[in-house]
This record gives sequence, C-alpha cells and structure tokens, in this order.
Amino acid sequence: MSHSPPSPPASDATDPDDPDAAHEGAGLVQLSFVGTGALVVAAVVGVASPDGAGVLTAWVSGVLFAIGVVLFLWGYAVGVVRSREEQITLGGLFFLSGTAPKVVRFRLRIAFAVQVVAAVVAASVRPYTAVAFAVLAPMLGLGAMAMWGARHGTFHPKDDAGRGR
Repeated sequence: MSHSPPSPPASDATDPDDPDAAHEGAGLVQLSFVGTGALVVAAVVGVASPDGAGVLTAWVSGVLFAIGVVLFLWGYAVGVVRSREEQITLGGLFFLSGTAPKVVRFRLRIAFAVQVVAAVVAASVRPYTAVAFAVLAPMLGLGAMAMWGARHGTFHPKDDAGRGR
C-alpha cells in the first residue's frame, strides 16, 4: 500500500491571520453592508410613515430575506461538500469563529448586528404594521457569513481516521 503525500485542503483559503486573506469574499462583505444600509433606510422610513412606507419596508425586508436564504443554503451545501476533506464546525461556518480574518469577521458580524438591531427596533415601534416584516431581513447577514465561511473559511483537514466516517 503506497502512501501519497497529504493533499492540500480542499479550499483555496489561507491563514485567517494573513492580511491578504481579508480581501477574499469582498463582494459578500459589500453585499452585507449594502443590504444593511437598505434595511436601515427602509426601517426608518417605515417607522416614520407606517401607512405609506410600511409596504416598502416589507418589500425590502422580503428581498433581503430571500437573498439571505439562498446564500445560507448555498453556503451550507458548500460546507457539506467541504466536510468530506475538512473538519467543518458550525461556529466556523456560520459565524466565522477562527476561520476568517479578524477584519472580515468583524465587518460581517457588525453588519449582522446592525441588521438585527434595526429590525427589532423597527418591529418594536410599529409591531402591527408591515414594518414588522423587518425581522426577516437579518437573514442576509447570516447568509453572507455562511457563504463566506463556506467559500473562503480556513478549516483543518480531517485526519485519516476521520475520513472513513
């Protein structure tokens, strides 16, 4: 039985502390920021005029939710495929714990936190209006983190004992 040299990890990801790694997945970070800005604007306008602009808030939130669900499920699927060769953790995949550069982790988590705060505040101020649909929008932040972790996250390779599972 011949032993071949260990293969590199299945991803092209580098060390999470590498400064150059912070540029990977920049589109996902930008999408998260743009979505956060759209949600904040729609929430403020919806809270100010729930009868007139509440529908706008609901539409924006619904679109952000749909994009987030697609990103989340796609990221999950990529994570499942990567789990054949690498030790994928839920915290690392969905919340970038130890798998992403600090700057990326900070930016995506901040965008998600702002989305959650904006949505909860808007829905709390106008609970029985279309503005309450804002609580759906933070799915974008979760989806962006999941996709970033799945495509660019750094995970440890499985050892030979773990590959037979």
